Amino acid sequence: MTTKAQAVMDWIDARFPLTSTYKAHLSEYYAPKNFNFWYFFGSLALLVLVLQIVTGIFLVMHYKPDASLNASGVPVAFASVEYIMRDVPGGWIIRYLHSTGASAFFVVVYLHMFRGILYGSYRKPRELIWIFGTLIFLALMAEAFMGYLLPWGQMSFWGAQVIVNLFSAIPVIGPDLSVVIRGDFVVSDATLNRFFSFHVIAVPLVLIGLVAAHIVALHEVGSNNPDGVEIKKKKGPDGHPLDGIPFHPYYTVKDIVGVVGFLIVFSFIVFFAPEGGGYFLEYNNFIPADPLKTPPHIAPVWYFTPFYSLLRAMVWPLFGLDAKFWGVVAMGGGVVIIAFLPWLDRSPAKSIRYRGPIFKTLLTIFIIGFAILGFLGTKPPSYAFFGVIPGAPVAQLFSLYYFLFFLTMPVWSKIDKCKPVPDRVTG
Repeated sequence: MTTKAQAVMDWIDARFPLTSTYKAHLSEYYAPKNFNFWYFFGSLALLVLVLQIVTGIFLVMHYKPDASLNASGVPVAFASVEYIMRDVPGGWIIRYLHSTGASAFFVVVYLHMFRGILYGSYRKPRELIWIFGTLIFLALMAEAFMGYLLPWGQMSFWGAQVIVNLFSAIPVIGPDLSVVIRGDFVVSDATLNRFFSFHVIAVPLVLIGLVAAHIVALHEVGSNNPDGVEIKKKKGPDGHPLDGIPFHPYYTVKDIVGVVGFLIVFSFIVFFAPEGGGYFLEYNNFIPADPLKTPPHIAPVWYFTPFYSLLRAMVWPLFGLDAKFWGVVAMGGGVVIIAFLPWLDRSPAKSIRYRGPIFKTLLTIFIIGFAILGFLGTKPPSYAFFGVIPGAPVAQLFSLYYFLFFLTMPVWSKIDKCKPVPDRVTG
């Protein structure tokens, strides 16, 4: 730095911890030297969050949250989306970046969570990081659900109708809670405005706060690694971990490789397949919302479908309570139970590298089952594999397995035969 530049930096540092923050979280934050490609997805999630916020700001400039009909008999909200797509300069690319970005967000978050399970990143001392991550996932689901209503197409309207009505199954408070969420007795203009305000202001603020807390908590205890070894236990004479390297420039440069690869795939989808075969943008949502015409099959967007399958799998009333109530419990419990992983896992090893065959086998079945639940969630309840195997019993079987995987973990994780964990990272 020149003398003048250093003087400016000193002036700023005397009033704001710029240099100390840079050192604490980048240049002097020591991360394990054996990170692999699975560690791209944390930074990619942050990249997509910024993308969603920036594109959302430009969309809000032209979007109108109004469910009333215009002179052409089309809802104003739907017409404003069409206006963005057709008449606003560059509006189509902003809208597709935002809609494709929503799916990309869930792709990288699911992979980020999967990496955490693979390498035991939820184990001590990172329990709070994992809880913050689960809360981010819940906030992200709320943000995506509310945003899905805003185009006011057929699937927006009827998807919100189905999901909000589920809350009426909660005993005593359910019907009133549904009215509070909708702001009306039916999905209407009040619902649209309510969801718009939450989608644009409230939930993003919560999401940004949780992400900041997630990163601060991570940098307080240090990052996990593919070996599951705590690098802070082995330090050199300089006080730095022997198996650690500064995050900047080593991992900032490495993350750029992941960002470039991600942007290549992401750009291809945005320019050549923004609808994602009807999974990213459903074709029924290009039809204006019509309260008098129900689509033949109502299903949420693909990233909700595994939990939607959990909901539909509950078809029996229990303890005098309606099956729909137990479906809501299963859907919510399917997300919440993930937060308890730090206390359910009793294995002496963190990483899959040193786990025994029980963990590897059960995790493989879990991932396959989760994918099948997601697939079945996009299909009608009457769907049959190859036209022969009914999908409903398969969904019920894997829904049961989903919960048993977690609930029985304290037993099988303890008896699983693990390999000896090394004292230092192996590369």
